[in-house]
Amino acid sequence: PTFANTYRTKHLSGSASGLAELMGCHDGVMYLQTTPDVVLALNAATGELLWRHVYVPEGWSSQKMGLAIYGDKLYVPTSDLHVIALDAKTGDRLWDYAIEIRAPAKKRSEFNLRSAPLVVGDKLIQGVTAAGAQGGGFIVGLDLATGRETWRFNTIPRPGEPGGNSWNGLPIEARTGASVWDQGSYDKELNLVYFGVSQTYDTAPLLKRASDPAVTNDALYTDSTVALDPDTGKLVWYYQHLANDQWDLDWVFERTLTTMKIAGKDRRVVMNIGKMGILDALDAKTGEYLFSIDVGTQNVIASIDPKTGAKNIDPSKIPDITRPALICPSVSGARAWPATSLNAKTGKVFVPVTEWCLTFGDQGSKLLSAPGAWSVPAVHPDAQKDGMMGRVQAMDIVNQKLGWNHDLPAPVSTAVLATAGGVVFAGDLDPALKAFDDRDGKLLWTGKLDNFPSSSVITYTVGKDQYVAVVQGLRNGHVGALVPSYQRFRRDRGETPPTPDGTPAVVVFALKGASAR
Repeated sequence: PTFANTYRTKHLSGSASGLAELMGCHDGVMYLQTTPDVVLALNAATGELLWRHVYVPEGWSSQKMGLAIYGDKLYVPTSDLHVIALDAKTGDRLWDYAIEIRAPAKKRSEFNLRSAPLVVGDKLIQGVTAAGAQGGGFIVGLDLATGRETWRFNTIPRPGEPGGNSWNGLPIEARTGASVWDQGSYDKELNLVYFGVSQTYDTAPLLKRASDPAVTNDALYTDSTVALDPDTGKLVWYYQHLANDQWDLDWVFERTLTTMKIAGKDRRVVMNIGKMGILDALDAKTGEYLFSIDVGTQNVIASIDPKTGAKNIDPSKIPDITRPALICPSVSGARAWPATSLNAKTGKVFVPVTEWCLTFGDQGSKLLSAPGAWSVPAVHPDAQKDGMMGRVQAMDIVNQKLGWNHDLPAPVSTAVLATAGGVVFAGDLDPALKAFDDRDGKLLWTGKLDNFPSSSVITYTVGKDQYVAVVQGLRNGHVGALVPSYQRFRRDRGETPPTPDGTPAVVVFALKGASAR
């Protein structure tokens, strides 16, 4: 098959700071959300603007990572802690619900809705970020018809609750973080929803375990997968991937569900790959640890217990005010917001990887709140691979090992998309959208772009025609961190880095010479 550039929208101009992390298509219409709190509906075959909905928040407009489509409605998180429902055909607002903040939190502005909500039955389930808010983040279950809150799960347990003794004896007012940044996943077979929970930024009070034997400094449910009953919000099980995260290298991203054979038996499995580039696979029903696969770019974890998955930390990477340390990867992660992708038929997971590290020094920094130990004087690529900062990495989950990898000079800046036809798509800072053979990683096709791609990559059909789409030119937080590091990397090598200036747009390619797949 060959690809022909079909169209580029003109509707994203002026939104260069926005985040179109996840586009959605339904019945020939493409939906996406950008800043300032704008939802667009486009004809998915032509790019024609069908309608635009503008929500005016109280305060600043934050970056977004998606919306939910269900039936004839869209469900949209806003910058001021509201969730709104829109008519999918007209963009008319049907209801508007303001999520309540509760003590000990004091300011609505400390919370945010970054991820798309998740529709399960008659519930709309939304994760909430709370980087510095007292008491931390939470997840709410909203009534699908009205938006009214029906349940709430706090991602930091309160003193006296199960797990409440894992915060070094800190009062609830001193417990922060545990944000929910990414959309949850739903397993219909088990009727469970799975969410990832981030770290706490205030790491200093947790660095050393308190003398009280009744408490730990694990800081639940940071760096954890939590499995909840979608009807009640009750915690069914949790698994903490990394206790006492001092590096902002969390396991907060998407949870991927599949059925696979483990020791000869079919198991329902939930997987997640954290910032360090380590995949943890768990039993989706019980949370039992099954196995891990490491892409090999991190230097913080020295070993992983094969029975429990407990991470054993290299002592030289623990915060110490007397010495600097090279930490790999950077706090932006070997993988970050761009999602991984699974081909369940072949048992391969495809991961967008960036090879870079941080030099942490002995000057205090507010980026990480360890006790005066860390600064971040420079972000730089790991020089393990000559001239290669990016990688598309295949993981063979059937045999629990790494598969092929395709090294790239430029970091991958989009999600990876695996198709049933055996093609893997990813965009990088070349800037280009590229297609790889999922059997061996061979580069099949390159679609040049005139600005950096920064979204998920989606494929969809309209009639008999298949399309592949990506957003370019929206400098979201992840791409904003990658670009200056990559440009400096190229300059340090005596090369001229790319400085594209194309208009922010949805760029769509049509698949020619093959049926939709």
